Amino acid sequence: MIQYFNRKTKKIEVEKVLGDSLVKFAYESILGRFLCALLFKRRWVSKLIGLQQNTRASAKSIPGFIHDYQINMAEFEETPYQTFNEFFIRKFKPGARNFNCSENVFAAGAEARYLAIENLSLFSRFPVKGIEINLKSLLGSETLAKDFLGGTLIIARLCPVDYHRFHFPISCRIEGFKQLHGPLHSVNPIALHHIPQILFQNERHVTLLNSSSKESNFGKVAMIEVGALGVGKIVQRQNYGDQINTVLFDKGQEKGYFLFGGSTVIWVLQQGKIKLADDLRENSSKGIETWIPLGETIGEHQKRTLESGT
Repeated sequence: MIQYFNRKTKKIEVEKVLGDSLVKFAYESILGRFLCALLFKRRWVSKLIGLQQNTRASAKSIPGFIHDYQINMAEFEETPYQTFNEFFIRKFKPGARNFNCSENVFAAGAEARYLAIENLSLFSRFPVKGIEINLKSLLGSETLAKDFLGGTLIIARLCPVDYHRFHFPISCRIEGFKQLHGPLHSVNPIALHHIPQILFQNERHVTLLNSSSKESNFGKVAMIEVGALGVGKIVQRQNYGDQINTVLFDKGQEKGYFLFGGSTVIWVLQQGKIKLADDLRENSSKGIETWIPLGETIGEHQKRTLESGT
């Protein structure tokens, strides 16, 4: 049973997991772990699943999915979905979600279940959950990893039932972009419990953001999109490798999306740059994820917070 704190309802809720029995089989049984190592984690398996979700026949499962997971379609744009993947990357209606416009605020760049780790070392283990973070492997660079020592790492876990577009949490320019290849394990907490290294081993895209401005300065921020079992593709809206230090991206601007499957977005901030929201910090210390709507406050700029006396 996976529990999380819902910021909107202020209650602990139980997550209804898509494919729960399959995930448990794959990561908790001897045969399942064998098949996972041999087959399930392979990229071609997830690509095959993605291709199936791109067929017109896949659209037949949309009404049942909406009913089973109680998705409020009134929040999303009204458009015909020809495939399940078209439904999977559905967009919110204008005004359904709004980003906190204060430059002092680091906003939720994904609508997801959040955990945060503070005081990062080159190798950190999340209390209670057992999730392991190897900064060098996660970022694909030992030099870059050292820039974030003592900093804060924020994990946003998206379930298959969630909105699957991700956005810039701050106004920024791009300092670097790269793709790191790897397997595609599930990012479900059950899988993370059995294979704590998943987040720095899976296929991922790493974008280095520079948020320096007169209004606020979150410094360098690494934004990592992590692929997962069943995710056909991580789609970036632009070729960020061609836009190094040239384009200013606005807070809330869509950065990209995941095709079918749950996945994860990670942000890594430098030491002393962010004061986490109280609920996120408290729940994370207990190993409890916090569900946070797109655009809401994750934390505030540390220096500005101290200057205001809060």
